[in-house]
Amino acid sequence: MTAPADLLVVHAAELATLGDGRGPRRGAALADPGIVADGAVAASGGRIIDVGPTEAVLRRVSRTPATTTVDASGRLVTPGLVDPHTHLVFAGHRANEFTMRVHGAAYAEILAAGGGILNTVRATRAAAEADLVAIGRERLDRMLAHGTTTVEAKSGYGLALEDELKILRATARLGAAHTVSIVPTFLGAHAVPPERKADPDAYVRDVCELMLPAVVREGLAEFCDVFCERGAFSVEQSRRILSAAGRLGLRLKIHADQLSASGGARLAAELGAVSADHLEHTPAEDLTAMAEREVTAGLLPGATFFLLHQNYADARAMVALGVPVALATDFNPGSSPTLSMQMAIALGCIGMRLTPAEALAAATINAAHAIGRAADVGSLAPGKRADLALWGISSVAELPLHFGTNMVDTVIKDGRVVIGGGRIR
Repeated sequence: MTAPADLLVVHAAELATLGDGRGPRRGAALADPGIVADGAVAASGGRIIDVGPTEAVLRRVSRTPATTTVDASGRLVTPGLVDPHTHLVFAGHRANEFTMRVHGAAYAEILAAGGGILNTVRATRAAAEADLVAIGRERLDRMLAHGTTTVEAKSGYGLALEDELKILRATARLGAAHTVSIVPTFLGAHAVPPERKADPDAYVRDVCELMLPAVVREGLAEFCDVFCERGAFSVEQSRRILSAAGRLGLRLKIHADQLSASGGARLAAELGAVSADHLEHTPAEDLTAMAEREVTAGLLPGATFFLLHQNYADARAMVALGVPVALATDFNPGSSPTLSMQMAIALGCIGMRLTPAEALAAATINAAHAIGRAADVGSLAPGKRADLALWGISSVAELPLHFGTNMVDTVIKDGRVVIGGGRIR
């Protein structure tokens, strides 16, 4: 007896399943997208029930009058994209800083002129929670239109108890109401706020003893992140914050080695963090430590690109060492104001020399592992959410060819067509 399906996607030129393993894809496995030619996906109740060649799937499932059928002829079909590192909720913008950088201004000069992270902190502190929700909703709409169906969202532009809670509460409201699934992260240690500059250790103490317990009490975050970098938080300060977060049950992430070899990647390995992100200046021995502890490398090529830097993280070395790699937008107002995971994929190929197949795995199944969602999203397999992106291209090999252009025309979330759908019957 065939199983009834309420969604069928059929005749995909390439169906990239990113078939499941026990952990994130590493080494040579990263380059295998699990292609099924003339592929099909069947779903019921928002979950995938069958995947395979179209003829075989149609034999195993049945259609009902309520079944939605999407003809994917000539198209690439992938899992919905997963963005594992964003700074989604903030107010204001920092457009003038780009012109300053073009004219050679260093970050210290931008800070002295009232810019940088603290500029966004001022705007976000002044914004009402309802305004942050409205702003976040527009951003999520754009992400969804570009094929992103799951995102991680950090706080970090409040840098005071009530303001950090305001950002996380806005994030929770967005997660409850929006189509895109959200994984919340507390980043109270994004920078030392100006009013606490005289005693950074006292601010670290407040993060550990006041902010973290309040966040956990309200159930507002699953992860805790720290910006471990010169001028932000030292390795020892980062260790204190992440250790306190771990004791409270939060999983760990870290901004590491973006501007210098800060020791953040090695700390991530020491503490068993889920991911260490940026890694533009990480030494080989610290990458080896990450590989041994299976810490995922969150690669953020948009930040390198937009900051006019030349030093992309060495993704090829990471793949060779067996470090799991994920791609993310790093969406934020200052260093990577892109909402498009398609752009992150293209830059991962162009700037970091990942192959298109490797970049797709990094933007789907490995990205899902980087936020603890691999059992639910990131690949097309029975039991997982029916989150899919249909592309106006026919193969994985074409992914980097149209950078800057949205090539996703149909998005399916939890078995429902939420964007496009011109080929529904």
